[in-house]
Amino acid sequence: MARTPGPGWRSDRVSQGYVADYKPFVMVDGEGVRCSLYVSGCLFACAGCFNEAAWSFRYGRPYDDALEDRVLADLGHSAVQGLSLLGGEPFLNTGVCLRLVRRLRAEHGDRKDVWCWTGYTLEELQEGTPDQRALIAEVDVLVDGRFELARRDLTLAFRGSTNQRVLDARASLATGHAVPWQRPGAAGSESPAEARQAEVEPW
Repeated sequence: MARTPGPGWRSDRVSQGYVADYKPFVMVDGEGVRCSLYVSGCLFACAGCFNEAAWSFRYGRPYDDALEDRVLADLGHSAVQGLSLLGGEPFLNTGVCLRLVRRLRAEHGDRKDVWCWTGYTLEELQEGTPDQRALIAEVDVLVDGRFELARRDLTLAFRGSTNQRVLDARASLATGHAVPWQRPGAAGSESPAEARQAEVEPW
């Protein structure tokens, strides 16, 4: 069983600013063509985790200006819909993630969307540290919750177990409760992240 977050779970205490991997132009980490950054370090230790190597906060290499410039250049392609943040645990690496997302917003505004996978639940993040709340405010689609091996379902899109949720983060924060994300074109799908899907031009 995964661990439960405690008071010592703070990015400023545990993060080493490392990234496990960067994958540009992928189509599995969310809707559309995406650039995916995998940060290093996770305390949840979910049984059956697909990326156990990234539990270590010193796995991979340090995040630096050169990598950030590369990610932003790749995100500049018109066919790329947005950025995906995975791990590891992005909300225990807010120094890296906030820096990147804020630059993305400064350069592209809401023309690119941000997906984020986390072991935290939306409700835990709403009660989280200021940096965690700042990061979730920049996210469009949040895939939340610990992976539970006993509830694994390989048919699910974008999540590994049935307890996890794919949420419209902005709508959830605005309403104060979890709002499921809907694919573009689905009835009633009018979220900002979905609206931006239609703006993506072909290469």
